[in-house]
Amino acid sequence: MTGIDLSGTSEPWVVFVPGGESGIRQQLSRLESKGGRVHHFDSRDLMTEDGIYRSFAEVLRFPGYFGRNWDAMVDCLDDLCGEVTGGVGIAGVIRSADRLLEAEHFPLFVSVLCQGADRANSAVDLDGFPLDRSAIAEHFVFEFREFDRERVALWIEQNDLTVTTGETFVAAALNLDEWH
Repeated sequence: MTGIDLSGTSEPWVVFVPGGESGIRQQLSRLESKGGRVHHFDSRDLMTEDGIYRSFAEVLRFPGYFGRNWDAMVDCLDDLCGEVTGGVGIAGVIRSADRLLEAEHFPLFVSVLCQGADRANSAVDLDGFPLDRSAIAEHFVFEFREFDRERVALWIEQNDLTVTTGETFVAAALNLDEWH
């Protein structure tokens, strides 16, 4: 697995892999060894938009005023507390992601994760001004029981994302021509 560093602040922000992929396991261990946190999500809890909001709010300790919508989720992903990130960063791992591929909201969900991670992994705000915090490593991993690289790439392909593939992964980041 080349070009992916889950413990660093460079893209890709979302990675799709076969469950148990050894390169990802090593990356997650490296993040934890640096003091970062790995948070796990059950795909059964992410089958609806409300389920996503509830699960992410609980696991990542979103503030009580979280608005339970996509824009609010991007904002909360950008502003996770040090207790959740270890002051270093996070990786969110979604297990058994196969069932999510057919969910109508799946492409938007991936875009929202990319948006939040893009902002968290930056030390400047959307206007280019320095933030009062360092960049925080933030990445999301979708693990599949039956990984079909072409199917995943086709399903998440959209104008606002750049999708790349490797031998054992599909990766997504924001398309800079659309976002910056």
